[in-house]
Amino acid sequence: MAETEKLVVMVTHGQADDELATIPFAMAAAAVASDVEVVMGFQGDGCELVKKGVAETIAAPEFAPLRELLPTIQELGGKILVCNPCIRKRGWTEDDLVDGAEVVAAARFVAEITSATNALVY
Repeated sequence: MAETEKLVVMVTHGQADDELATIPFAMAAAAVASDVEVVMGFQGDGCELVKKGVAETIAAPEFAPLRELLPTIQELGGKILVCNPCIRKRGWTEDDLVDGAEVVAAARFVAEITSATNALVY
């Protein structure tokens, strides 16, 4: 039996650039729809994208809007990991994030990346 491929997508761009905010979600959705295990990590301004209500506001031309991509990724088993120091800096808690998001520290990101088949950073 072949091992499942795993893709980690690290997101550092926020809502200020709708294209760079959307591309990682498009890549993650394509991967998870292709039976690739997907872990999305959000750090820095990327954390904005998984704050409740923000995905509904982002739609880059020629891409599916985030309000469609995010639930698709989650429904197909993709994980959403969010940097603890990054959200604390912004005065947020886990309650401010989309349902299913998990707040983690650096060690978890390292474990996910080092166990992945591939990693992308946006």
